[in-house]
Amino acid sequence: MTALALALSATGLAMGSAALAGPVYTGLQGDVAVGGYDAVSYFTGDGTPAKGSSEFAVRHGNAVYHFANAENAAKFQADPAHYAPQYGGHCAWAMARGYLAPGDPLQSRVVDGKLYLNFNAEVKAKWLQDIPGFIASADRNWPGFPDDAKFGG
Repeated sequence: MTALALALSATGLAMGSAALAGPVYTGLQGDVAVGGYDAVSYFTGDGTPAKGSSEFAVRHGNAVYHFANAENAAKFQADPAHYAPQYGGHCAWAMARGYLAPGDPLQSRVVDGKLYLNFNAEVKAKWLQDIPGFIASADRNWPGFPDDAKFGG
C-alpha cells in the first residue's frame, strides 16, 4: 500500500462511485457538499466551477448543496443524479485503487455527463492517464465499501 493510501486510510475518510448511491462526502465539518461549489456550474459554460451561496441552498440526502443562482438550484432539484458528483464526492482515482480519499472540487472533470473529483492535482494527472479504466475499476470497488466506512462514520 502506498504512503498516500496509508495516510488516507488512517483518516477514516471515504469516497463513492455512483452519484447518489449513499451519503455524499461533505468533509470533516459541516454538511455542505462539493466544498460549497455549485454542482451545476461544472456542466455549464466552460465548466469552471463557481462558488455557490447558502442563499441558494438545496438539501439532498445527507448534504446541502450551494448554488450560484436560483436557476442552477432548480436544475439540480429537477435531476440531482445528473449533477451530484460520482463516488459521493470522493476521489475517483483513489476509489479505482481500492481505497477512500476526499475529492477536491477544484480537481474535477466531467466525463460522459458525470462529475468526478480527485484528491489533488498530482492525483488528477494520474487519473487522466486512463480515465475509462479508472472509472471501470472504481465502479467495481465502490459497492464493496460499507456506508459507515465511506463517510468517516
